[in-house]
Amino acid sequence: MSVNLLKETGPREVFCGLTSIVWLHRRMPDAFFLVVGSRTCAHLIQSAAGVMIFAEPRFGTAILNERDLAGLADAQDELDRVARELLERRPEIRTLFLVGSCPSEVIKLDLARAAERLNDELRGRVQVVNYSGSGIETTFTQGEDGALSALIPLLPSTDQRQLLMVGTLADAVEDRLIHLFGRIGIDSVCSLPPRQSTELPAVGPGTTVLLTQPYLTTTARLLRDRGARVLTAPFPLGAEGSRSWMEAAAKDFQINADQVASVLDPLVARAQSALAPHREILNGKRIFLLPESQLELPLARFLQRECGMELVEVGTPYLNREQMAEELALLPEGTTVMEGQHVEKQLDRVRATQPDLVVCGMGLANPLEAEGIATKWSIELVFSPIHGIDQAGELAELFSRPLRRRELIRPALNPPSSAPIDSDPVHA
Repeated sequence: MSVNLLKETGPREVFCGLTSIVWLHRRMPDAFFLVVGSRTCAHLIQSAAGVMIFAEPRFGTAILNERDLAGLADAQDELDRVARELLERRPEIRTLFLVGSCPSEVIKLDLARAAERLNDELRGRVQVVNYSGSGIETTFTQGEDGALSALIPLLPSTDQRQLLMVGTLADAVEDRLIHLFGRIGIDSVCSLPPRQSTELPAVGPGTTVLLTQPYLTTTARLLRDRGARVLTAPFPLGAEGSRSWMEAAAKDFQINADQVASVLDPLVARAQSALAPHREILNGKRIFLLPESQLELPLARFLQRECGMELVEVGTPYLNREQMAEELALLPEGTTVMEGQHVEKQLDRVRATQPDLVVCGMGLANPLEAEGIATKWSIELVFSPIHGIDQAGELAELFSRPLRRRELIRPALNPPSSAPIDSDPVHA
């Protein structure tokens, strides 16, 4: 199959990489994410994590004020002070992430040097690492790629034969996948990021890596540099993609295909039953995916092949052709895949094609809804437990729900006109 690969550049509409802190800090409860940025950065993180307002968060912002930005103050001294006070107040912290932002990068604040200095001072009590969550040239999911990349140098070495799942998953989804791999015959399975930041998995020549998320390009490259084998497979979204993803690992571990089928066949049959009511709603509907999360290609493959949707255009912020080769091969002939974004031109194409559903960022959703176009927020797909065969029905429901809602409110949006008044007095 061949798709129509295009590329455009221009103004973009995406969240910045700081947003990824919200799901990373839930994953590793002994870690703290200290953003070195402005009050705008602080407001963004607090807004994105608003659902956790009643819990004591494990993220914060070292505010760069006007004197820092003007170069009139020593931002390194101020950062050291904030970090020390934080660690005194929160002795349970075992890993401190110093997270760069647009303001800290504009003034060229060296967070790598700050991390090195704090590590020397703390002498192993707390591990300090740094990465960039800046939104200048990245999209929001790349914050996770940066955080995991910062952990790679800390991973111990091993020659043990093992499977490493890379990418943040909900705990229940991770447990289920590990259980299924065990039933297939792969007993040694670990994850990055781990559930405790101090329990980092080892890596080496015996490690096979399966990416759970398509946006971990740098992390995958660094794991290869450590000797690991990174598999190329469809990503575990939907029954078909999840099965192919697990089969890729089974093949690498030389597991008998009949053994794999005996475990996965019943799950796929159950997933197809769960998909059926959502397919009734989605089948034949036209969808336009704007670029934001880098989940767009796997989602497009799932929605077209398993839900019967028609792909108007599939956008993605960046396209790693090697990593996405399996996904591209499963898209219909002639599918338009747009790398990059010129938001005004893409919105013009949305309005011209009038799709039934648009997947986009929150900043574009409300204007499109006001124009009568149903939308789905990209960020909701990152927060939701959608990976694995068992989750296929829940994943489809995320797309059928806005269409079902649109049908329910349509009468209110387009009330029937009143019956004409008969002016004939005889029939009055």
